[in-house]
Amino acid sequence: MRLLIASDAWHPQVNGVVRSLEQMVRRAPAHGFRASVLSPSEFPSMPLPGYPEIRLACPVPGRLAARWDAVGPTHVHIATEGPVGFAVRRRCLSRRLPFTTSYHTRFPEYLAARAPVPEAWSYAYLRRFHGAAQGTMVSTASLQGELEDRGFGRIMRWTRGVDTDLFRPAAPDAPVPADLAGLPRPFFLFVGRLAIEKNIAAFLALDLPGTKVVIGDGPDRARLQALAPEARFLGTRTGSDLAALYAACDAFVFPSVTDTFGIVLLEALACGLPVAAFPVPGPLDVIATGGVGILDRDLRAAALGALTLSRKACREEALRRGWDESARQFYGNIVLARSRAEPEAA
Repeated sequence: MRLLIASDAWHPQVNGVVRSLEQMVRRAPAHGFRASVLSPSEFPSMPLPGYPEIRLACPVPGRLAARWDAVGPTHVHIATEGPVGFAVRRRCLSRRLPFTTSYHTRFPEYLAARAPVPEAWSYAYLRRFHGAAQGTMVSTASLQGELEDRGFGRIMRWTRGVDTDLFRPAAPDAPVPADLAGLPRPFFLFVGRLAIEKNIAAFLALDLPGTKVVIGDGPDRARLQALAPEARFLGTRTGSDLAALYAACDAFVFPSVTDTFGIVLLEALACGLPVAAFPVPGPLDVIATGGVGILDRDLRAAALGALTLSRKACREEALRRGWDESARQFYGNIVLARSRAEPEAA
């Protein structure tokens, strides 16, 4: 079976969507699939105004057709609602081909934070976009309930995972990474895209002992650095470098109130790092149980409380959330959605 994944988010972007899709591609053979990704890099593109790290593609029909013919997909999954996703959706509809979608990002809230666009308009577009699919995959029960309340149908669950071999606690004799050497402890860490919708300013404004550490990049970096010149901004980090920084810190602070999941929560737990967050969807689904995080509307209290939690319990919780289970759900949904389409076609 040949799966074509259409995504407006792909390398060199570093985010949860990309991490999730690359893990699904890697595990495709174990589920009887060969997976290919159709991304903006295959078309002419331009930087998104105000967010140059993201490219907006112009899916040229001829190039799309050639790529489609080269893959010969038996199944199609549309991961994003941008130009690439829309072009593939249109092709599927014109040929009456079934497809699945996934809902990763709260674009209505993100757009409303940047422009005077009512959320109701954006949700109406998204309802129409996903409504043509045989199934729309979401990461949590909270998000499923929210979308169903907004009129979305055919919701399918697809949890996320973490690479527990890469993200792991530091060895007892491991030195503090050079980026943190000599700084006062405790280390309170944030990892993610530096953009207004992540609410990072709420973290930086907290009166906390020790050092605030921020990993990531994005359009809001200059403003955030001006707000908190005492914080350590380390830019984008990946792989073992990122894992070592997680493991060296004392608590992970997640100030977002709009994320649909937050893979960084699992990465932190895998490194033995307790989490502090607001009691909102995403954190409520990931760390509400198990004594691995503190959820509180007072984020300062949550951050200080996280320092008292068991790092061993955090690691044990992450070990139950590997990517293999995520892939089992994802490919199970792909097959189930196709089976739904066949009776309708008949």
